[in-house]
Amino acid sequence: MKKRIFAFWLAAVLAAGVIGCGAKEEKTDTEGGQDKKLKKVTFVLDWTPNTNHTGIYVAKEKGYFADAGLEVEIVQPPEDGAEVLVGSEKAQFGISFQDSMMPAISGDNSLPVEAVAAVLQHNTSGIISRKGEGMDRPKGLEGKKYATWELDLEKAMMKNVVEEDGGDFSKVELIPSTVTDEVSALESKSVDAIWIFYGWAGIATEVAGLETDYFAFKDINSAFDFYTPVIIGNSDWMKKNPDTAKAFLSAAEKGYEFAIENPEEAADILCEASPELDKELVLASQEYMKGQYKAEAEQWGYINPERWNAFYQWVNENGLSPAEIPDNTGFTNEYLE
Repeated sequence: MKKRIFAFWLAAVLAAGVIGCGAKEEKTDTEGGQDKKLKKVTFVLDWTPNTNHTGIYVAKEKGYFADAGLEVEIVQPPEDGAEVLVGSEKAQFGISFQDSMMPAISGDNSLPVEAVAAVLQHNTSGIISRKGEGMDRPKGLEGKKYATWELDLEKAMMKNVVEEDGGDFSKVELIPSTVTDEVSALESKSVDAIWIFYGWAGIATEVAGLETDYFAFKDINSAFDFYTPVIIGNSDWMKKNPDTAKAFLSAAEKGYEFAIENPEEAADILCEASPELDKELVLASQEYMKGQYKAEAEQWGYINPERWNAFYQWVNENGLSPAEIPDNTGFTNEYLE
């Protein structure tokens, strides 16, 4: 979860100039002496490359996309996230999160985007803190410094878990901060508690040898076991190109399945694509993530409607959306095969 400001009137202008490619462009590839037309698809990340994205890089490197007749370009997002580019059809697919895509699927400024696959089956985010300082449970945040993005949804979730544990959220000291190095922030004691995704930032503390306490949101309130991250697609484009959408997700599924079975090789592929990454962290993260991509689900990518709806029902009940979000809004399993 990252700070998102959905100024859509500006976003449309930004999106028009960021990427000029689209799915209609084709590239000729030579295979076995024969020309093969590849349909161009643009995939926009949510952030810098990490193990949430491994399956996409594997599918590209291993030729799964090419075998499906696709040439996939992976691009970095604008500041406001992947929803802007996908919603404007400057990218056909991208990475988002059920919580942060909420403004894109509700209210007057909604965009034609929907989640089409769950990258992970469960919400692996929670609160990390220095070990032994009493923050292994939400009530322990009383009197402590929490690094906040100052988002209404974020603070409402924090208030909920603290109060569910019998605490007083008003006693939590909110420190406006976007932490990019959790280890340094905790070691320097500039903050005491940080919202993280354990598969990356939590593993980073383990690699650094920093002892921590941690609690997961889904363990406090089952409504918070929402889907994060997800692959999103442009709804209008997918309706016009269902076979291409299915081909893309089928190749992506092969990529993530490969990462589950071969975490070390998958880590190498991600590091080769993004050599600036810490290889030790990537490998350790990949070992953790191999159990998260599918978890207990029979198929990678499947989105459980009950869990999806439960989160937005909580959002509706707490007045956190610009407009009420009906059940089954913002996702589909239609393009999974």
